[in-house]
Amino acid sequence: MQKLLSEIRACKVCKEHLPLGPRPVVSAHADAKIAIIGQAPGTKVHTTGIPWDDPSGKQLQKWLGVSDATFYDEKQIAIIPMGFCYPGKGKTGDLPPRPECAPLWHTSLFNELPNIELVLLIGVYAQKYYLGKKAEKNLTETVRRFENYLPKYMPLPHPSPRNRFWLTKNPWFNTDVLPVLKSRVAKSL
Repeated sequence: MQKLLSEIRACKVCKEHLPLGPRPVVSAHADAKIAIIGQAPGTKVHTTGIPWDDPSGKQLQKWLGVSDATFYDEKQIAIIPMGFCYPGKGKTGDLPPRPECAPLWHTSLFNELPNIELVLLIGVYAQKYYLGKKAEKNLTETVRRFENYLPKYMPLPHPSPRNRFWLTKNPWFNTDVLPVLKSRVAKSL
């Protein structure tokens, strides 16, 4: 695992496309029980090298019902983005994750993570990649039907503060999804 993580952290496959240069961010250990598949690091995470080191990460910890110590304990939770480096800024937010990363590294990572019981698919990129044709027509419907993907996968929206409108428009997420999420996370840990 350490050799693989070193190779990922040294990756420069798409460096010409990265406005801030390559800085792959990943956290994993063979003992991890939960994997979080997010989108790609933002500028703050790019700077610190700490996954989910931003307001989205704090919100995700609340959704999971875990402390900072648990969230960042790689022996419990593996944090694997779809794109390992900051992809740059787009018109309405960050660009999508670079398409090279997941096909290049995810299979090798999961081969080294034999104890994963629950994979959290955060955002449409992770959901399309891992659920394929089983995903619903959009993120909202995929998250609404989260039970169809259990026990292995649990699709979630991005916990970004920008998603306040989505959360307000979909109150069932707080009442129906979050209790199951917290229960599944507690059971796996």
